[in-house]
This record gives sequence, structure tokens and C-alpha cells, in this order.
Amino acid sequence: MEATTSHLRFAFLAVGALLLLLLIRSSLHLSSTDDQDLLDRTTNPKISVRRSSHHIAQPRSQTATAAAAGNPFPTKPDQLRRTPHHPLDPLTIDEINTARAALHSHPPFSSSPASVTVHSLVLEEPDKGVVMAWRLGDPLPQRVASVIARFRGRTHLLTVELEPARVASHAELDPEATTGYPTLTSEDMTSTTWAALSDPAFNRTVLARGVRLSDVTCLPISTGWFGATEERRRLIKVQCYSAEGTSNFYMRPIEGLTVLVDMDTLRVVSISDRGPDIPIPRAAGTDYVYPASDADRPRTATVNPISIEQPKGPSFTVQDGHVVRWAGWEFHLKPDPRAGVVLSRVAVTDPDTGERRSVMYKGMTSELFVPYMDPTEAWYFKTYLDAGEYGFGLQAMPLVPLNDCPRNAYYMDGVFAAADGRPYVRENMVCVFESYAGDIAWRHAESPITGMGVREVRPKVTLVVRMAASVGNYDYIVDWEFQMDGLIRVKVAFTSLSVFPCSYTVITTIVCANKKAAMCVHGRALLLA
Repeated sequence: MEATTSHLRFAFLAVGALLLLLLIRSSLHLSSTDDQDLLDRTTNPKISVRRSSHHIAQPRSQTATAAAAGNPFPTKPDQLRRTPHHPLDPLTIDEINTARAALHSHPPFSSSPASVTVHSLVLEEPDKGVVMAWRLGDPLPQRVASVIARFRGRTHLLTVELEPARVASHAELDPEATTGYPTLTSEDMTSTTWAALSDPAFNRTVLARGVRLSDVTCLPISTGWFGATEERRRLIKVQCYSAEGTSNFYMRPIEGLTVLVDMDTLRVVSISDRGPDIPIPRAAGTDYVYPASDADRPRTATVNPISIEQPKGPSFTVQDGHVVRWAGWEFHLKPDPRAGVVLSRVAVTDPDTGERRSVMYKGMTSELFVPYMDPTEAWYFKTYLDAGEYGFGLQAMPLVPLNDCPRNAYYMDGVFAAADGRPYVRENMVCVFESYAGDIAWRHAESPITGMGVREVRPKVTLVVRMAASVGNYDYIVDWEFQMDGLIRVKVAFTSLSVFPCSYTVITTIVCANKKAAMCVHGRALLLA
């Protein structure tokens, strides 16, 4: 009897413990979903995301692997609780919310806060002299947000002090005295494409070509003025494709059909149809997404998985989420909605003298200009400014562990403001890792005739800061590569989906060993020393 009672008591305790564990797990899961609105938001309902598991392995825990070897891995800060520690640290979630509240309570925006469109809300960096004089432990300079906003057809430039929160300066641009418009927001790009699909005349043109409206995908092309009657209007060209039977709709353009849309009124201004007789290319053989079934995948040569191990963990450190130190190098790193990444206060320590030498105050991608230079009606306006018009950081996609970045990479999130001013998190936007490709940095072996058995070899290990931006059918990969010999290499590579698939790389080398540095422009990377 006592044995039966003991068994029942044990059974009740086990069931109770199981229920308690399930309750705790459920509460943790529910609490984690409270912040889902801070994650990336796909604003285009026509876009569906398909995940391919081909050659994507799950990385082992970076923290656990390095900690077991006695070298703690840099931990990514919690964006909900992050606070600034450096004068150049990007705005936090709380600071963006504070700036948004101050903006909405400021006249004339207070009359209709919903009519305010935020095109840029970033840190107004302190003057260079203030930043250079600041030392760790000093109080931070006044935190100020720089804002570019549109309100009822006008562009406004503002600065917002965050403690206490107030609009410190406000300038409304005169459209007759200024030219150009701010960077497109994600909402701009989504709404303009849907404006075309909401136009009956456009739909009739598409149907006349034998294309189903459900298969149509449209993209905003280039902003600008395309004639005297169009000046002082915020216009954009929209072109469309057929996505029937393929993910690579870029290979199936509805050639010759161009729609001009007013971005402020979201109305179609005009439709140019110069190619109703141009056939749409077939979908066969255009898809680049691997099928779910291994049997249906292309029979291409494959290689075995490659993984570089670091038993003692990485050699770099990341302080307070943004200050990176490695092999004598030190710099401040932050994501940026326009430039993608910004590196500041880059310095290197001379290994012989111990002198800390400043080599670059700020480095970033200033612009990527892509002119197609085709004079035909459907192509002449394609002169993309991929950073200035679309935002290099705004178009950055989360990096894929072990494919975009190797094992032991450190990932950094971007925190940006949406068109309504609310903050959101672009996860794993930047990665930092050590790279070794089997190259030799330096070697010397002494000849046997000397009787000296000298064989000295130094492997070439570099530190890489990487981000990737997907702008339409182009994917740009930007690497800032730091070498142990005092060189910085800036690599801009791209791959594309088009009639002419290609991969191209531009490499710029910055010699940082000189004691005197000047302002210089290399290719498309802006370097300030």
C-alpha cells in the first residue's frame, strides 16, 4: 500500500513539474513576441519570402565555443535596452521614439502628425574637434537627432535635442529655390508600385499583352523630372515584369511599358507604351532558387563544406557594441541607413614605438552611380543613385551565417526609423570576422649553403567588416578589410539577376602607414582623414 502511495505521489509530482515547465516556456514565448513590431517589416504585400536550406548549416553557439576556450565572444547588445556609450553611437530605440514625439508636438506638424513622413532620422554627429577630444569615461556630448521630413508637399530639415526633448532648429525648404528630394522610404516604393496597379488604363494595357494582373510585379526605377511640365513635382518611373513561373521576374520584363507616378498624390501622370508587340521572354530556365527536392536541383559540381575553426575564439573585441579592436587596429563602427556602414576614429598602434596613430576620421560609401546610358524611351532615365535614392543601409538584408559570413563572425543590428518615425531593427545587418584564405603575408627560407635552418612564414590574417545591400536586381557586398601591415582594402562587389548575369569587384587600397594623411576619394568610397 505504501509503495502504491509513493508511486502515485511521484507521478503527481512529475506531472506537476511538467505543467510548470510548459507554463514557464509559454510565458517566455509570449513575452518575446511583445517586441515583434521592432523587427523588419515587409511593407509590400506582393512580396513573399521563400527560404532555401541549400548549403546553409546552423552555426554552433559562438559564445559557448569561445567561452569554453577561455576567450569570451563579443555579445550583441539588446537593442531594447541599449544606451549610447560613445559620441558617435547611433540613435537608440528610445532616442528615436523621443525624437518622434518631439517632432509630432512641434508646429506645424502638431496639427496633423499622421501627415508627417520621416525620410531620415539619424544622429547629428558632434563636431570633429569634440569627438577627437572625448575620452572613455567622459560625459557624452549633447545627443541630437537630424531629421529630414516631408509634410504636405514640403521638405523640412530639423535638429532635435534629446535631453530635454525639443526641436532646436527647423528650416522649410523653398521648392522654387532648391532642387531634389530626400531618399525614398520603403513606403514610397511600395505605394508607387501599387499606384500603377490601381490605374485602370495601365491594367488594360497589361491585359492586352496577355499577362495576368496576378502575375505582375512592379518596381520603382528612377526619380527625377522628365520634361518642363513635370518640374517641381516628386515623380518616379515605374516598370513592371511578369513573375509567372519564376522567381527571377527580372528576366521577364514587360518591355516598353513605363508608368510615371506622382509620389505625393499617388496618381498616374502618364503611361508610355512603346513595345506592345515585344514578346515577354519565357520563364523556363530563369529561376535561381533551388527547388525543395534534391532530385530537381541542377546537376552542378559541388564542394565539401569548409569551416575555419578558432579554438581560442576570435582575436578581436567589440566594446559597448561599436568600438572594434584587433591586432593594433581600433575603430568605431555603426550601421547607417544611407551609407550602409560608417567607420570612424580609425587608428593603428605602431608595434615598435607603441604610438597610436590616427589614420582616418570617417570612411563610408558616398554613392554608387549606375547610368545605363541607353537613349531609348524605356531606358534613358535609368541613372540610379543606389545610396542616395534608395538608401544603402535601408536596402541591406540580414546576413546568412556560414554563407555570408564565416563561423565566429560577430553580427551587428541596425536601428532605423520607418516613414512614420517609429524605430525598427534590421537584424544581422553587419558582420565582423577574421579572414584566412591560406595566403602568405610574408615568408623567408634561408638557403642550405648558409648552414642556417631558417624557415619563417607569416600567414595572412585580416579583419573584415561586411554588409550586403539588395537594390533591385543588384546585390552589393561591401568589405572593409584591415591588414596587419597597416593597409585597409575597401572592396565593393556585386552580383546581379539580369539578362547578363555577372559578378564584379572593385578593390581600393588605402595606405595608412604614412604619418600624414589627407582627404581623398578612392572610387566610390569617401575617406576623411
